[in-house]
Amino acid sequence: MNRALVCVLLASGTLCAAGPEAQSVYLLPMTGGLDQYLANRLGGVFRVVTDPKLADAIFTDQLGAPFEQRLAKLYPPAKAAGEKSDKDDKEPPKISSFGRGKGTIFLVDLKSRAVIWSAYQKSKGSGPEALDRTAAQIVEQIQKQQRTK
Repeated sequence: MNRALVCVLLASGTLCAAGPEAQSVYLLPMTGGLDQYLANRLGGVFRVVTDPKLADAIFTDQLGAPFEQRLAKLYPPAKAAGEKSDKDDKEPPKISSFGRGKGTIFLVDLKSRAVIWSAYQKSKGSGPEALDRTAAQIVEQIQKQQRTK
């Protein structure tokens, strides 16, 4: 079986689905500022971008309606010339980190909006050392999965 077919078959929850498309990533704000530590550690694995429009995939620690609202704000659907909807005048709801699941990180492909990788890595504290250690463990999981492909 060729590599591409294996990747398609294993796409659920793996980096293989990201393939060459997920080379640049954007990180949404995460609980405790984990996104900053991940950005520091991801450099050798992905190209981390500060402009979400340049990303192929996005890291988040939250899925569901708030995540979808954030994506809609970052990547608004294209409108026909002169088209205006009644939603244009409304401010989207504020997105809070309160009530987020803590410990699960998701990598979402921006074209398909599919979760292409996820991991649970509970931080052993909220200090800088603990968050950096957690980010290092997450990146280690990504690298280990990429090596097994």
